[in-house]
Amino acid sequence: MSDSLPVIIAILVVLLVLGGGVLLATGMGRSKGRHAAAKRPARDSFRKGGEDDAPPPLKRVGVVLNPTKVEDVEATRELVRTTVAKHAGWDEPIITETTAEDPGFGQTRAVLEQGVDLVCAIGGDGTVRAVAHVLTGTSTPMGLIAAGTGNLLGRNLEVPLDIAEGLDVALTGRNRRIDVGWVTLDPDPVQESTEELDPAHDGPTEPDVGASDETGSAAAENQFAFLVMAGLGLDASIMHQTSEEAKARIGWGAYVAAGARNILGARFQTRLRIDGGEPIRHTARSVVVGNVGRLTGGITLMPDAEVDDGILDVVAITPKGIVGWAGVAVHVLAKRERRHPRIERYRCQSVLVELDHPQLVEVDGDVIGEAREVRFEVRPKALIIRTPTATQAAAVATTPGD
Repeated sequence: MSDSLPVIIAILVVLLVLGGGVLLATGMGRSKGRHAAAKRPARDSFRKGGEDDAPPPLKRVGVVLNPTKVEDVEATRELVRTTVAKHAGWDEPIITETTAEDPGFGQTRAVLEQGVDLVCAIGGDGTVRAVAHVLTGTSTPMGLIAAGTGNLLGRNLEVPLDIAEGLDVALTGRNRRIDVGWVTLDPDPVQESTEELDPAHDGPTEPDVGASDETGSAAAENQFAFLVMAGLGLDASIMHQTSEEAKARIGWGAYVAAGARNILGARFQTRLRIDGGEPIRHTARSVVVGNVGRLTGGITLMPDAEVDDGILDVVAITPKGIVGWAGVAVHVLAKRERRHPRIERYRCQSVLVELDHPQLVEVDGDVIGEAREVRFEVRPKALIIRTPTATQAAAVATTPGD
């Protein structure tokens, strides 16, 4: 046992560093189609009524609920209704549930078509990503309601982890525009990476419905949104080899088992083209691209990452063996500022990753396929998120939690 203990510790730490809460996100299917962009809410859409004699029209919130992430679906529905009813100016919410076939794309389009002023996602990182994909490039705000085990975007934005408190923030908080990352697998030369999003446009092509792969995700178009992190190599391999059954049976230990099988796997040759520049060659085990830097447990993989700076942070991790991985883990956990020889960092608006052979790719914990070329780019401030006011943020900061 004493001989194996360092290996076990290294595997646990490395899994936290690479996956963090992203590894806890559930794999999700994808659906096709686009929605008509919702009309921009009036400037005072989230303010109290003015001095007009006639009362202002009631606002309405659409809620996309992942039923697998809550213990009691009906109780959660009732909690949503009673919480919304406490806030003046809001009509009864429209609540719709995700399915195995559609993790939130179609449901989000459906509530938008009913003219809602706000869309809230109740679920894990996969549900949040699906709703955000549809809302990207629109003027309809999004509320983050924690129900899964990851919720890394909400944690980075200091959104409460309690469902009722999260709804309070969504209904009474403030708007904040954040960046959205976009991944293109094996991009065609005609797909311009500099494409601009029209404010009334609903974002690039949404995933299409098709045959399911082994993880339950649907076959898709080659473009995918991400809000937290995306990557290829070790982290994607771990997600691919961790079944839903194993997660249900042994929880986080399922990722440890998958990590133990993969951590000493072969490295791969990669060329990084940062913002269209000359290729930078690495022999890597993992390449991670982030929109935020803080992971579960306070671990910071990308110390300079900001969710609204219009920049992606790229980390190429190139360790050799378990000793190399241990060195990487200690460096990250100790938050050392000096450069580590096995961690290369870049900051950019886009990066094209060229590989010597296909690698699995994941976005916010969902494996989306494999590719020999992967383009990551940022859509600056393309999504509006409801975040706490100063008073609400102070209340969250004083509440015990992780």
